[in-house]
Amino acid sequence: METNSRLIIRIGRSALSFSTIADGTTVVYEPYTMNSSISVAANMREALHAVELLQKQFHSTLVMIDAKTMVMPLDDFDEQQKDTIFRYTIISSKSDDIMHTVLPNLRSVALFAVNHDLRQVLVDNFPNMLLLPAVAPVWRHLHSRSFTGRHQKLYAYFHDRTMSVFSFQQNRFLFTNSFPVSTADNALYYLLSVWKQLNMDASADELHMVGQMPTDGDLRQMAEEFIKKVYVITPVGEFNRAPVTQIKGMPYDLMTLYVKGI
Repeated sequence: METNSRLIIRIGRSALSFSTIADGTTVVYEPYTMNSSISVAANMREALHAVELLQKQFHSTLVMIDAKTMVMPLDDFDEQQKDTIFRYTIISSKSDDIMHTVLPNLRSVALFAVNHDLRQVLVDNFPNMLLLPAVAPVWRHLHSRSFTGRHQKLYAYFHDRTMSVFSFQQNRFLFTNSFPVSTADNALYYLLSVWKQLNMDASADELHMVGQMPTDGDLRQMAEEFIKKVYVITPVGEFNRAPVTQIKGMPYDLMTLYVKGI
C-alpha cells in the first residue's frame, strides 16, 4: 500500500475533518459531521471506517484539537507539574489527559486537555502522532503580523462557538483567553472588557477579527461605536488567494496551517 506524507485531523465541537496534501500541491479535505448522541472518541472510531482518506497510510499525523487551553511562560514550565498547574487553573474532567506543546516564538507553553478515551483511539490508530491546540497556528501567524505598525493590536478568532482573544508584546503573550459566544452582543461584551483590562487606546489601537463570527448582528459595526480601528481579516486576501481559501467549510486555523505552517 502506498504511504502518504502527513495526515491532518482537526477535532472541533461538532465536526471532524481529515486532510492531506496530494500530488505535492493539492489539499484533499474531508469533513465529517459528528453524531452528538455519542462521544467524540466513538465518533472517531466510526470515522475510521467511513472516511475514505483514512483508508490510506501516512508517515505521520498532526491532530489539531479545539480544547480547554492555558498558556504559561516557557521559563516557568515544569512537565512534572503540568497536571497540577492546569487543573488548578482550569476546571477539567478527571478523564482528561493534560498535554502540552511548546511555542518557541512566543517563549510559552500551551497546556491543553484531551479526553483520555479519544487520545487512546488516536494513539492506537495513528502512530507518529503530534497533538496541538487548534488555535496554535493562528497564534503563530498573527503574532508575526503584530509587528507591523506602531500601535497595540487585539485579536479575536471565532471558531467552534468560541472566541479566542489574544494580544502580544514583543515575543510573548500580553493576554490570551477564550470565551463561549453565541451572539454578537456576547462577543462585543467580552472584547470591550478585555480592551479595558489592557488599557488600550480607543482612537489609536487596533481590533482585528477573523473566523466564524456571530451572524445575528454586524459585529464590526457594533465594535466601531467604541473602537476607531476595527478590521475583519479575510483569508482570501490575507493569503493571496491560496487554493485552501477556496475550500468550503475549512476553518481559518487549518487554512493558516497549510499556508504558514505550525
